[in-house]
Amino acid sequence: MKLFIDMGNTFLKWQLRRDSLVVGSGRGEFHAARLFDAAKRHGAELKGVEVSSVAAEERQQDLVAILREWTPAPVRFHWTEAERNGLVCAYQAPETMGVDRWHALYGCWAVGAAPFMVVDAGSAVTVDVVGAEGRHLGGYILPGRGMMLRSLRRDVARVGFGEHALHDVGLGKSTSECVYHGFAWMWQGMVEQVKAVAAREGIARVYITGGDASQLIALGLEGWHEPDLVINGLAAVVAELDQG
Repeated sequence: MKLFIDMGNTFLKWQLRRDSLVVGSGRGEFHAARLFDAAKRHGAELKGVEVSSVAAEERQQDLVAILREWTPAPVRFHWTEAERNGLVCAYQAPETMGVDRWHALYGCWAVGAAPFMVVDAGSAVTVDVVGAEGRHLGGYILPGRGMMLRSLRRDVARVGFGEHALHDVGLGKSTSECVYHGFAWMWQGMVEQVKAVAAREGIARVYITGGDASQLIALGLEGWHEPDLVINGLAAVVAELDQG
């Protein structure tokens, strides 16, 4: 049994897998007291902990310390590679590409679906395109929903707003509506750009993942919603490493 962790800047997701069978999972903020409670009873059984992380080095060290409190299993961090099994990274310096993006791409590549596009709506929104031959053609990085709302609260005086749905793009009639409808309006434009890139590059399969994936889907982005795409890709990489 292994523990797989997708560690973002804000949230952490984990899955316990026995071979390819998922036997437990969880998600929450990194310092949530009960984040790993459902996994702890399997601590002695774990053969390893495999981590895909875009968090800072200090946060990674904190994660290892937390894991050490309840399991002796070795912890292995994984990073973006120049190439794996025919999937080729577009970056000249692959180590500078977020490993969550790489593992999301590999999660698609491992099931043989190419050409394809991955849209990951997390702390940032990332868009990546892979051609039919497995060559990563590049992508885009945009501010995520939470990042933009925090920026408005912090940097714009006298703009106070509460929670509101993102689905409406009509003219707002309160500050909250103006903010959230404006945000949805902007994201709807992003959705149209994603569709245009897919059409230009001949992409028939669009995979959508990340915590705000449902918001993009509600605004018209069509595709396959794969919430665990990063962990799926990480698990595929680990399976190959263990076999090799």
